[in-house]
Amino acid sequence: MNSKSSSQKKRQLKKDLVLGKLPKRKVNPFLLITAAMVVAAAMSAAYFVWTAPVRPTASAPRDTNAQVVGAAQVRYPLSLFEGSQAHHFEYPHDGLTIRYFVLKSADGVVRAAFDACDVCWRSGKGYTQDGDEMVCKNCGRRFASNRINDVQGGCNPAPLNRSVEDDHLIIQAEDIVRGRSYFDFNKET
Repeated sequence: MNSKSSSQKKRQLKKDLVLGKLPKRKVNPFLLITAAMVVAAAMSAAYFVWTAPVRPTASAPRDTNAQVVGAAQVRYPLSLFEGSQAHHFEYPHDGLTIRYFVLKSADGVVRAAFDACDVCWRSGKGYTQDGDEMVCKNCGRRFASNRINDVQGGCNPAPLNRSVEDDHLIIQAEDIVRGRSYFDFNKET
């Protein structure tokens, strides 16, 4: 009989469950409010972590082979860019650090661009190199090295004017300073 009543109880419970006749459990409002606060705090923290700009740090790549000529220009020996490795540089100006990179593309041209673009500059993340491409650290878009400094706008690395004289790459300081808006994270958008 014990087994029969047990199976009858199970059938009745299943029937009540299907028909929705089970008594509703009371929810502790304190637990509900606490759970909502934890979820809200986690979402706020995630928002601030994902949207906060990455500021350049002391460990950002720097290259000391630059020769600053007065306040007018920066000169680099072309031999520095043999191979296809991108070199990242920093130029301090009025409390900002303007970042740019230079690389010799697959077609043999030495190219320069700001370490930012028109779209993702607010993230402050810049670009990293993957083989013959520069990759945006914010959105992941990839740009062939032979298009750097030729294609502009959108998420393309913002071009930086440069010239070659004798065996040096020349970048005018005023051209570097023109890119300051990409690195002013406090300005109104």
